[in-house]
Amino acid sequence: MCTWTCQPPRILLLAWIAALLLCLPGTASAQSFTEYVIPTADSDPFSITTGPDGALWFTEWLGNKIGRITTAGVFTEYPLPNANSTPIWIKPGPDHALWFTEERGNRIGRITVHGAITEYPLPTPDSEPWNLGVGPDGAFWFTEKAGRIGRITTAGVLTEYPDPISPWDLTAGPDGALWITERTGNQIARMTTAGVITNQYTDPTPNSGPDVIVTGTGDGDLWFTEQFGTKIAQMTTAGVITEYPVPTPSSQPGGLTVGTDDALWFTEHTGNQIGRLTLAGEITEYPVPTPASDPMVIEPGPDGALWFTEFYGNKIGRITYP
Repeated sequence: MCTWTCQPPRILLLAWIAALLLCLPGTASAQSFTEYVIPTADSDPFSITTGPDGALWFTEWLGNKIGRITTAGVFTEYPLPNANSTPIWIKPGPDHALWFTEERGNRIGRITVHGAITEYPLPTPDSEPWNLGVGPDGAFWFTEKAGRIGRITTAGVLTEYPDPISPWDLTAGPDGALWITERTGNQIARMTTAGVITNQYTDPTPNSGPDVIVTGTGDGDLWFTEQFGTKIAQMTTAGVITEYPVPTPSSQPGGLTVGTDDALWFTEHTGNQIGRLTLAGEITEYPVPTPASDPMVIEPGPDGALWFTEFYGNKIGRITYP
């Protein structure tokens, strides 16, 4: 029987190159995509998160529904009670339910894993609630594009605090405060749970459009995307910012999350790619199979894969990485 050393030199060389590529991090062979078409046509899926039931839950901005998909690809959709509510962001709460914002509906919504929906109207009209997340105090905090930061308890008690410089996204920081991207102000703000803004740090890149912000794991830093600056930024709680340019020009990085591999994973809206940034600063990009799909929000799934929404592709995407 012929062994490895018996192969002709050219075949042996090609096999060696193929084996080497399989071992290299960030190569196309190291990941795979799966895409699932949403039952409602033109639903414009926006945000996605893992629910307490082990399924993925997502918002359908134009479809006016909350969607659910199992890791096997089975869909369920729940229409919202009011028309044209345009649900945007969705996150799991400490009460075993999912909470979401209704941009045009001017409400905060709650949906149980069985599909029961409760809605809470905001005190201020036309607030345009955007992103939300659980704060250090166990309540939900959310941004209002009209210039406020909102807080809602799981009992539905609402409070609003002023932030006139275009609040966009927020996250609970490692220092027990809230950190907020101020989009048109090109700043990152720090707010206490008493609603007091203590610091505002200017992004080094002018007009960068700071977008989604998350707290990293193991490094104690904040990370955010610069949609118009085409960069991923790392920021300490002292306000020191380091930027990592995305290789594809004008790709508009948007969604951002921490993967199970402790790397930062992000979406590229116009680049139509999923990006991965290691803590060492190395960026790898993976093209989404559906052209012009506009990948929007990305989150880790219960199966260890990354799941993301395709706004124009009307699909839920899944990407695996060893």
